[in-house]
Amino acid sequence: MTTPPSPEIPAPTVQRDRTRYLYLAVIVAVLAGVAVGVLAPDLALAMKPLGTAFVALIKMMISPIIFCTIVLGVGSVAQAAKVGKVGGLAIGYFLIMSSIALVIGLVVGNMLHAGEGLQLTDDLRKAAEDEAAKGGKSDTTSFLLGIIPTTFVSAFTEGQVLQTLLVALLTGFALQSMGQRAAPILAGIAHIQRLVFRVLAMIMWAAPVGAFGAIAAVVGAGGFGALRSLAVLMLGFYTTCLLFVGLVLGPLLWLGARVNLISLLRYLGREFLLILSTSSSESALPRLIAKMEHLGVSRAVTGITVPTGYSFNLDGTAIYLTMATLFVASATGAPLSVGEQVSLLIFMIIASKGAAGVTGAGLATLAGGLQSHRPELVDGVGLIVGIDRFMSEARALTNFAGNAVATVLIGTWVRDFDRERAEEVLAGRLPFDEATFVDEEDDTPPPAAPEEPVTVGSPR
Repeated sequence: MTTPPSPEIPAPTVQRDRTRYLYLAVIVAVLAGVAVGVLAPDLALAMKPLGTAFVALIKMMISPIIFCTIVLGVGSVAQAAKVGKVGGLAIGYFLIMSSIALVIGLVVGNMLHAGEGLQLTDDLRKAAEDEAAKGGKSDTTSFLLGIIPTTFVSAFTEGQVLQTLLVALLTGFALQSMGQRAAPILAGIAHIQRLVFRVLAMIMWAAPVGAFGAIAAVVGAGGFGALRSLAVLMLGFYTTCLLFVGLVLGPLLWLGARVNLISLLRYLGREFLLILSTSSSESALPRLIAKMEHLGVSRAVTGITVPTGYSFNLDGTAIYLTMATLFVASATGAPLSVGEQVSLLIFMIIASKGAAGVTGAGLATLAGGLQSHRPELVDGVGLIVGIDRFMSEARALTNFAGNAVATVLIGTWVRDFDRERAEEVLAGRLPFDEATFVDEEDDTPPPAAPEEPVTVGSPR
């Protein structure tokens, strides 16, 4: 008896990553924006709304992504104490790393002696006064009260990251306490998360247009000539950020998680390009959440660490505030003593938490801090207004790298990091799905926490 031939099973087709052309287009758009900014400054300035619109589209998606990620992560964790452990580790780590960044900025800033010989003009003084007024609008008390939204849904409509974080945590803990009865709600939120990531993937196709408009406007406004007199400060700041990432974050990531920093940064290469072209780290926040989950960090750790880090883990901002303060003091002929440097900059790091996520927050915090402690130095802020946009890119890139490293480290410390999966991902054998931002095998929602035992006679 002969066995009938079995039908041939077609070999699985490998879907081509069309998005690689998208990011090649972003690079071309950046170069085109620079060319237009140099050759036709007026036309370049008119392109600014393109960049503004793209960043606004990305920010539109941040609140729903954070909400879904945190609710799914926290709602499926059996013990609330585990969530508290992740949050406590994250805050402690952020405070330590910000302090290290502050010290590094102080050392390099004192070595450079940048700012000597510069002259202030009336226009620069007026620009400094405007920034000081912005910085004075935020203080620690208003920041803490601002974490509480006006209504349950206003956190989504106002786009406040920490407000969304609070609402999502409360929702996650509530679902956690509901046990198996929360399963249908978690399933619905999982489907909503998938929908939100699909919308985000569609928006990303507008990245070349946004990058062109943002870069063209920056170059058209300042031109390359505006950078020459302040090259020492800019190069010193960029170099310090690179040293911090390479000599502090790199060894820490290897010692704490046995993950190679270069491999991680290569994995996040498209996000760095997006930040560089838009000068906004928030444009990459949704993608960082998705990629950290794909890398092997649990939903709970990713959902808590990444949004919190965007407000508290500001390594690049800490370096910027220290170096810019010393630059202003040197330029105005009023150098600060070591004690004055430390007290002023600690104040600024605390105040910067209230300005996190605001465009130009670093410059406004710098001016506001000087206004509170050394008013005679505020005029010097006008000297760096022209290049702050270029320095903000280095701030954003450093902050982003710090948050990526922090997520992997905290996931390792709480044993919620799949190192074997990470090795496969970083080696390129498990590519990130650029079309959906969600792994197909992770399409089902996480199981709800087990139902608490019911005592005899308890109502149902």
